Amino acid sequence: MSSTSVSRILVDPAGLRAAPLNPPVSKSDAQRALVLGHLTGAWPLPSVQAEPDEDLPADVRVLRRGVEALRQPPGPVRDVDCADGGAPFRILVTQAAVTPGVHVRFTGTPRLGERPHGPLFTSLRDALASAGLSLTEGTPWPVELRAPQNTSAVAPVFRVPGAQSSQYASSLLLGCAALYLREHRAWSVEIEGPLTSAGYLELTVTWLKRFGFVIQESPSRYTVAGYTAPPRVPSLPGDWSSLGYLLLISWKAGGTVERADTGSAHPDDAILRLIEQVGLKAVPAGSLHTLKVEGRLSGGLRASGKECPDLLPTLAALACILPAPSTLTDVGILRVKESDRLEGIRSLVAAYGGTTDLQGETLEIRPPATPPARFEMDSRGDHRLAMTAATLCVLSGTPLLLTGPECVEKSFPGFWRQLERSGALISGAQ
Repeated sequence: MSSTSVSRILVDPAGLRAAPLNPPVSKSDAQRALVLGHLTGAWPLPSVQAEPDEDLPADVRVLRRGVEALRQPPGPVRDVDCADGGAPFRILVTQAAVTPGVHVRFTGTPRLGERPHGPLFTSLRDALASAGLSLTEGTPWPVELRAPQNTSAVAPVFRVPGAQSSQYASSLLLGCAALYLREHRAWSVEIEGPLTSAGYLELTVTWLKRFGFVIQESPSRYTVAGYTAPPRVPSLPGDWSSLGYLLLISWKAGGTVERADTGSAHPDDAILRLIEQVGLKAVPAGSLHTLKVEGRLSGGLRASGKECPDLLPTLAALACILPAPSTLTDVGILRVKESDRLEGIRSLVAAYGGTTDLQGETLEIRPPATPPARFEMDSRGDHRLAMTAATLCVLSGTPLLLTGPECVEKSFPGFWRQLERSGALISGAQ
């Protein structure tokens, strides 16, 4: 179905059937690979070109358009609309800052403007202002940036706090790659304090190495110190954030999931380990990168937002049908996503009849004694909340009335088609 044509849908899990389910290309991997393909001359990136545009996550399309704007010949200001893409915006701001002489005007949604970007802006100004960087902020838009023509006289280091988001450090490290290629001197990112979602920075490091960069690492410092062109352009895996929903749906329907590369280095492959806490296990199912989830549910689960924040909504859906309470820790990071996902999770649990208890950074989820006959959920324009609600619908066998289903375009445009493939009935609702 086309989820952009309706504002409310009814999802009925009746008639589930075993079917192979496919995730989209990994949003996180594709964003990093697109930038590195641009920097190293592998443009357009073959793995992205091979994907139908309608199946590409919206954030990947946003970042691709932004890179294309930066690749234009010198000229007037380039306008880049980042829509609701936090990672594309942060990555593109740094790439603009290290593209000699470029003048870019960034815009985005009000929610993107509310999200925290200050530490990244401060890091860029501290490192490059003496070379001529100008970065001004609207209220919240536009963000206007003029890059210096030459950065060879500044100290080759970015310093940034790690507590709010690893995206700042990832963005700056990709900027270091651009500066290394231009200046042929090592550039570093120094991280101050503990790093949130460290797995995503490790994913950035992995992609830099795949594209031929030499990375020197210490606990708080990452340095781009060399480059040798790789023999081939790396290919892109399936998206592990999306695979989290599909693995649970396929378990309920008795099917399989494809494009599940367990060697992809994406932090959300933690789903494989986390579901083992409650009696489930993903096993190979025939062809390469195909998995089947087996087992019976038991107990409750525990997961941390420091390790895999994008999985917490998915795990909250699973927690609603477990026989014992579950605990999510380090949940504060969820408040600054595309929506306040912490409150979104609590609303979902309440809609399904369960209860939550929030104490500081720890959320306990208690499943209901008796599930409702039907439940309703507003996606709040957040792709992960929409797909989480649909996953709970399938897991529980309880029909869902969902407002705002079109937001799945951000990361998984084909989600509703995959759900229909598994036998769920999806119809527009007034």
